Amino acid sequence: MEFVVEQGKQPHQECSTLLLPALSIGNVGQLAVDLLVSSMKAERIGYLDDPFVLPCVGNDAYGPIPCGDLALPLEAYESAFSRVALLQQRSPVVKGRMVEFAKNLANFAAASGKKHVVLLSSLDFGKWQKIDMSSGPQIYYLSSINPDGRDDNCEQLGWKRLQEYNPAQRCWKYLSTLAEGNTMLESNLPFEDELEDEDYYPSLPFAALFSCLKAKGLKVTCLLCYCSEGDNIQDAFHLAEAACRLLGLDPNAFPGNGSGGWVIPFSWHTVYGPPPDMSIF
Repeated sequence: MEFVVEQGKQPHQECSTLLLPALSIGNVGQLAVDLLVSSMKAERIGYLDDPFVLPCVGNDAYGPIPCGDLALPLEAYESAFSRVALLQQRSPVVKGRMVEFAKNLANFAAASGKKHVVLLSSLDFGKWQKIDMSSGPQIYYLSSINPDGRDDNCEQLGWKRLQEYNPAQRCWKYLSTLAEGNTMLESNLPFEDELEDEDYYPSLPFAALFSCLKAKGLKVTCLLCYCSEGDNIQDAFHLAEAACRLLGLDPNAFPGNGSGGWVIPFSWHTVYGPPPDMSIF
């Protein structure tokens, strides 16, 4: 993985917290990062080039005026105001190469002096075993602080540990072994069409990233929410607010001028097309 710094830009050492999405259902993590970048007025300082991320190119996601800036697969941002670095991923990882990508990203995070990495991702609502909506949408977490994934700070924020995390389970153990650079026979692992319910969570991108970042000795916190495909903008707000609470940031203090400090990314204005013509009803 190569980090290319934009001309005239320089990474800030005080931005020791890295926040990034792990691609999953509904793209909630990516939407949340877009919302945070836009609201923090974060500045793009460069981009990363990795052989395991599919290429893509698009228009600037944040500015209404075409100024020649292009959106690329892996973009690095920093908010000096919040002392947070953000990484946006706009295209998926090559199938079967998630662990290699996660290792590359972990090496980059460690080499650039990051101390805490926050992963934002979503889980398939159809896999939710114990549905509890009594207190509204739930945030689940997974932390590297303790072997069982528990974090007292996250518990105090009212979040629930991802109960399905079991470091002794075969797929979680396999990920940990690969992340630590060891080899392991795959004969005991299930084929893709033989995955059981307990294999769903370690098969997701956030699990590989969590395992590889943890293996590099970094503090890692995963913030997760259940969702379905469709309009997941409210889920993105929910996840972005959780990230702010975790990092002690107040959205009302963001430089943005939107409601509550949030600034809606310009690319969201047409994400689901124009509203329907009501005259047809």
